[in-house]
Amino acid sequence: MSIDLDRATSFMATHARVLDRRRFELAGGNDTAETRAAVLAAIDGHRNPDGGYGWGLEPDLRARESQPGGAQHALEAIADAAPATSPHVVALLDWLQSVTLPDGGLPFALPLGDPTACAPFWAQADPRESSLQITAAIAAQAHRAARSDEDVRDHPWLTRATRYCLQAIQGIDEAPFAYVLSFALQLLDAATDSFPEARELLGHLAPFVPSDGAIPVAGGTEGETLHLLDFAPEPGRPVRALVDDRAVADDLDRLESGQRPDGGWAVDFTAYSPAAELEWRGYATVQAVAVLRMNGR
Repeated sequence: MSIDLDRATSFMATHARVLDRRRFELAGGNDTAETRAAVLAAIDGHRNPDGGYGWGLEPDLRARESQPGGAQHALEAIADAAPATSPHVVALLDWLQSVTLPDGGLPFALPLGDPTACAPFWAQADPRESSLQITAAIAAQAHRAARSDEDVRDHPWLTRATRYCLQAIQGIDEAPFAYVLSFALQLLDAATDSFPEARELLGHLAPFVPSDGAIPVAGGTEGETLHLLDFAPEPGRPVRALVDDRAVADDLDRLESGQRPDGGWAVDFTAYSPAAELEWRGYATVQAVAVLRMNGR
C-alpha cells in the first residue's frame, strides 16, 4: 500500500484553508524554518486582541470571539511548528488562565455572540461547568508545544489545568464518552514528560481501550469512531504501551487506505456548514499524511 502525495497536494490546493496548506507542507516533508514560520503566521488571522483565538479556527465553531476550541487548534499548530516558537503563546496561555474556572478546568465553550453555523454542542455548552474533554485536549497540545518552548512549560496555567485533568481522570470508574477517553489519553501521554503520575493513570484508563483501539462515538453519526492513531499517533510514546504492534500496523493500513480518489481524506462525523465540511477534510488530510510519515509509511 502507498499514498499518492501528488494527488494529496492537489486536493489541498483545491479544498483546504491556508493554515492547513501550510501545515501540509510540513507534514509532507518540507521541513524548513520558513515553512514553520508560515504555519505560525497563518494562525494569526484567527487571533483576537484578548490573546485568544476564534474566527472559525475550530471549523464547527464559526464565532469570532475567543473560545477554548480555538485555543486547542492554535496550540496544535504551534506544536506542529516546533522548534519555531510563537511570540503570542504566552498571551494565549494568559487568556486561558483568565477563563479557567475555580476548579482548574475550562468550560467546553464560552457564550456565543452569534451561533451561526456553530455546532449545537458548542452553542449549548454551559460556561459555568468544567469540561475534562476540552481541558485535556488543550493541555495535551500545550504539553507538545512545551517540549521546545520553556515559556509554555513554565506557565502556571499548564500546571493548573494538568492537575485538574489528572484528578478528573483518577475519578473515572466506567467507560467515558469516546472523545473524553481519547483526549484524556492524549493528555496523559503528553504529560508524562513532566508529571510522573500521568504514566500510572494511563494504566488506570487501559481497561477502557479496546484491543484494536477503535472507540465508537455514542450518539454520533452511523459508524462514527475514534481510532488508535487518534490517541496514539506517535511511535515510542508511553500511550503505545496500551496497544500491541499488530493493532498499530492494522490502523496504519486503515489510515493509508483512506485516501479518496480526489487525493484527500474524509471525516466520519457531521460538519455544520459548507465551509466546515471542506475545512475538516483539509485538516484530516494533514493529519493522515503527518501520522503516516512519522510512522514510516
